[in-house]
Amino acid sequence: MSDVLVVLGIGGMGEAIARRLGAGRTVVLADLDAASLDRVATALRGDGFAVHAEQVDVSSRESVRSLARASVEIGPVKQVVHTAGLSPVQASAEAVIAVDLVGVALVLEEFADVVAPGGAGVVIASMAGTQAGDSLPADLQSALATTPTDDLAALPVIAALEDAGAAYALAKRANQLRVQAASITWGGRGARINSLSPGVVSTPMGLSELAGASGASMRAAVEASGTGRLGTAEDIAAAAAFLLGPDASFITGTDLLVDGGVIAAVRSGVATLGG
Repeated sequence: MSDVLVVLGIGGMGEAIARRLGAGRTVVLADLDAASLDRVATALRGDGFAVHAEQVDVSSRESVRSLARASVEIGPVKQVVHTAGLSPVQASAEAVIAVDLVGVALVLEEFADVVAPGGAGVVIASMAGTQAGDSLPADLQSALATTPTDDLAALPVIAALEDAGAAYALAKRANQLRVQAASITWGGRGARINSLSPGVVSTPMGLSELAGASGASMRAAVEASGTGRLGTAEDIAAAAAFLLGPDASFITGTDLLVDGGVIAAVRSGVATLGG
């Protein structure tokens, strides 16, 4: 019985991570979009990967629990990567909260019950969460970290959100904070969990953001950064491979910023991010 790699979200990052880490493992691919899920699963199988496809709605506890149980029935769940998410140009604030905030919290909880000893997980957050963390009050950050998952969307500050961009930044900061808290639970099973915060990455989702209202400021910040370029899905897959692998065995409950230096440029005052 081979080890299992679970990848939630089969966009550019998810597929790149599956290809980077999936050899010799059973890859459980999970996504809400059945047609896209079938397309990526078929492509991976054609390239020699062992793939099991599961449709999942990450905003539903029942659906996430079903995915976790199905995964552990296939084999030891050694790696879990959560890439599923909606960007501000794709969805309403309500949908962003349901998927990017509640969905991540549900995955952290449900997979904590099935991850194998020695296993590891990575949640894809965002540099937007890192930037938000510079300004959010401590009491709000504490609430985002510790509020029971089933009550998260009802937090007054969350329920009042109407702007999808603000909802996205708040959700991604919550991802980073909830990973910190989840590291204790995952550690009780002998497993690790970290978040990874990409910058502007050249995936369909990233390119749609660049075409949106804040695209000009994002491009300017990228140009002012230390690398001066967009990220690639392979950049993110390489970082995820490090966090999931043996060289990161003493790393848990932390966030790895993989943004090409954009946040450093913003904090140094040479770039700004915003609408």
